[in-house]
Amino acid sequence: MAKPIVAIVGRPNVGKSTLFNKLIGQRLSIVDDTPGVTRDRIYGDAEWAGHKLMLVDTGGIEPKTDDIILASMRSQAQLAIETASVIIFVTDLKSGVTAADMDIAAMLQKSGKPIVLCVNKCDTVGGVPMEFYEFYNLGLGEPIGVSSVHGHGTGDLLDAVFENLSPEELDAEEDEDVVNVAVIGKPNAGKSSLVNCISGEQRSIVSDISGTTRDAIDTLVENKHGRFNFIDTAGLRRKSKVEDKIEKYSVLRAKMAIERSDVCVIMIDAKDGFTEQDSKVAGLALEDGKACIIAVNKWDIVEKDGRTMDSYRKQLMKDFSFMPYAPIIFISAKTGQRIERLFELIKYVHAQNTMRISTGKLNDILADATARVQPPTDKGKRLKIYYMTQASTKPPTFVCFCNKAELFHFSYQRYLENQIRSTFGLEGTPVRFIIRERGDK
Repeated sequence: MAKPIVAIVGRPNVGKSTLFNKLIGQRLSIVDDTPGVTRDRIYGDAEWAGHKLMLVDTGGIEPKTDDIILASMRSQAQLAIETASVIIFVTDLKSGVTAADMDIAAMLQKSGKPIVLCVNKCDTVGGVPMEFYEFYNLGLGEPIGVSSVHGHGTGDLLDAVFENLSPEELDAEEDEDVVNVAVIGKPNAGKSSLVNCISGEQRSIVSDISGTTRDAIDTLVENKHGRFNFIDTAGLRRKSKVEDKIEKYSVLRAKMAIERSDVCVIMIDAKDGFTEQDSKVAGLALEDGKACIIAVNKWDIVEKDGRTMDSYRKQLMKDFSFMPYAPIIFISAKTGQRIERLFELIKYVHAQNTMRISTGKLNDILADATARVQPPTDKGKRLKIYYMTQASTKPPTFVCFCNKAELFHFSYQRYLENQIRSTFGLEGTPVRFIIRERGDK
């Protein structure tokens, strides 16, 4: 079973994201004084008194609005409420009970879920201010005063949350067999559409305004291929466009999503083809040693003849020459074309990224490779490779012990890598080498 889900809701700018960050102990949600910065649902893990739960930070609820994004935020918050076991309703001591708070309280009561009323910005230590008692008017029981900036009262808040969880939910444990998949790429490549297509629900806010998804959001999918957690990220923009603070956080968020993932699906827009931004995104995944798949989206709108896919693939292989191991797939998030095949590929490259090869087999390959192509020499001194062993997975990392590390040229490393790949495949994953001189610790 998965961890119990707790949704943090409230109107814009009451400090939901600051509280969320305080409870999970890291800066995952974008915090800014601009109302409406958190648009989608953000997930993070929190632990209290030996129990784990998943917190969901939602966009601020504007009960009555005609604005497209604000209306989407409201429906996202409603989705979070539906999936949550307990709801933390955040209000603001400084602004008191507003008409919007009353509307949200009525909406939450209709959900039938347990609600913990949180009064934020109680920053003064000592007696309870008179304004605090006004929040009893919301009819949600006893309010809990907290300061999300300083952390006062967060323990009482979590205690109240756990009191509302059933024993079954408290004993729920996270499954280890979930493959984390980061969907990365430049803005408007169709990342959110792909996640929505896969999960079969309007999970991310999708609109033609590029940069709509500013935060990385998670979607758990279970099917015949296994269990997958899709992390939809904000599109990475060029550095020159990363001027405003919010955008800058989004680039960091994409990097964090890549770090959290096992497999990266690099989305390419079939109409635009390969761009410099795509190579930047792929570079981040390569640096982190992640298994990668290149997914060309919007293939349904490309005019094709018998050779279109072949020529497109050849061009992409040139463009992605720095990751020749990454398989290329042509999909359409809109029509669902080849989505089943994408799942098969994700599972396959993940298995390759976590593959372990025995030392005996590695040294058989090494003996064969050095017999075929002599190791390099310099000033009469020849490189001797004594043996090779696999140090770790994710990505497969091999340690080579030799007489002189400086003789171990990059070209010979690449030759050995090709020999290992030709035997074991290792498709979709980078391979790393660590060169040690004999006697090195």
